[in-house]
Amino acid sequence: MSSIADNIGSVTRRIQKATLKAGREPGSVRLLAVSKTRTADDLRAAVAAGQTAFGENYLQEALDKIDALADIAGIDWHFIGPIQSNKTRQIATAFSWVHSVDRLKIARRLNEQRAAELPPLNICLQINVNEEDSKTGCTLEELPDLVQAIGELTNLSLRGLMAIPDPDQPEAELRLSFRRLTRALHDLKAQYPDAGPLDTLSMGMSGDLEVAIAEGATWVRVGTDVFGPRPAKS
Repeated sequence: MSSIADNIGSVTRRIQKATLKAGREPGSVRLLAVSKTRTADDLRAAVAAGQTAFGENYLQEALDKIDALADIAGIDWHFIGPIQSNKTRQIATAFSWVHSVDRLKIARRLNEQRAAELPPLNICLQINVNEEDSKTGCTLEELPDLVQAIGELTNLSLRGLMAIPDPDQPEAELRLSFRRLTRALHDLKAQYPDAGPLDTLSMGMSGDLEVAIAEGATWVRVGTDVFGPRPAKS
């Protein structure tokens, strides 16, 4: 069985190869290790292999791991799961990034609850790029109004967009989904130059990271290929 360190090395090489093939700058794509359901010891092994950015979906599980790993400096915690209104205070305090902001109400609560002594919270807006009924996220049509409103929230730094396209699409359609997100970010930068850095595309996972990188991803969210298969639920 491959170790977590071996897996990180393998995924990193895939990212580097795809970045080079796409003609992009080395280091322009970063690995976000999706660590939901993984143990604190798993994360320690990943940190020992040089991985410092972790994406968590479940708040209480994440808070337990943040506490367990408090002795390690430099871990970059990203919240990537659906956000309930009653959980925003803890998310605003414990994380440096939130990839899954999908409506203004959540953005406002995160802004109000971000402690003044902390730097602005980096956020990505989650886009339901295929407009699937089963997924959260704003539509591309709703996006400009949301960006304009968030531009007034001084405790947030709007970094870009996130999407989870249907992985069962044919590759050509998946590529088009990623391309829509890239085009949307480009349009926002032109239309709202003061809205935020707008430098981030969080898209691509274990099975499609090469396609995502070819279409502009800056963060790829990889879980299974870093930590191995998740244990079967009892």
